[in-house]
Amino acid sequence: MNNYSVPLKQLVEEFNLAIAYQATDYDEIRVMVDEVSRPGLPLTGFFVHFEALRVEVLGYVEMTFLENHTPSQRLEIFDRLFAYKIPALVISRGQRPHPECIEMAKKHNITILLAQETTSYIISNLITYLKNALAPRITRHGVLMEVYGEGILITGESGIGKSETAVELLKRGHRLIADDAVEIKKTSSSQLVGTAPSLIRNYIELRGIGVINVANLFGMGAVKEETAINLVVNIVPWEAGKHYDRMGLEDNFVDVLGVKLPSFTIPVSPGRNLAVILEVAAMNSRQKRLGYNAALELSQQLDQHFEKAK
Repeated sequence: MNNYSVPLKQLVEEFNLAIAYQATDYDEIRVMVDEVSRPGLPLTGFFVHFEALRVEVLGYVEMTFLENHTPSQRLEIFDRLFAYKIPALVISRGQRPHPECIEMAKKHNITILLAQETTSYIISNLITYLKNALAPRITRHGVLMEVYGEGILITGESGIGKSETAVELLKRGHRLIADDAVEIKKTSSSQLVGTAPSLIRNYIELRGIGVINVANLFGMGAVKEETAINLVVNIVPWEAGKHYDRMGLEDNFVDVLGVKLPSFTIPVSPGRNLAVILEVAAMNSRQKRLGYNAALELSQQLDQHFEKAK
């Protein structure tokens, strides 16, 4: 479990769920885990390892099981289930709750929701939605651009030229996701998704000019709400005499929320066209991900040449 939560009311609105019974604390109920369960075994009385923080879903099988019990047995079943104070019970396929279900929901103050969709559909979509909404996240200073389909997080000290590079990339047909502050979410064990805080979405600050609205100035095609982050490029001032990697044989990574992202450090000096360099970095990153490494290929060719020359 993480520190984030989703209001139950938000789930009801997002999935167009009907309310069969609304708990008195409905507006305060928040879902804090990204898993959803079908309480098959708990309906039989087996509550070992039962996760009370999960939304529970009754499908056709569970409702048929309940139909084969007497009203007094159903009262006992729902009494045991709702005693765990689950966030809500969802009944799928447009099925109606048993009177005993509503009676025990009132006793334990549990919200009962109705879905028209199939059980597998509602469960899979609830899990997908919750995993995204409850994903671990951090905010990083930088600019996030989508270049040739690659999400590039541009970092560097303030005033180094990140926003100016972003504008040049925009003029070359690429898309802005976030400027200055980038919200990063871990949506899976190997993927990070970046977006902009809602207050500053679509805006870029240019020193000497001020704030511009990218969507208004360049068109809606120049912005995107979110993108997967594939590459981190750190812009640093050029230092004479300092060694910089020229071959690219060593793969460098930066750890963000436990995910290792490929990383490049690009020194800035007068005359360097950062926009073009980032375009090449995006294409090269995609090639590496697809299994082709130009630096490694050249190194192997050089080794073969010198072997033959011996």
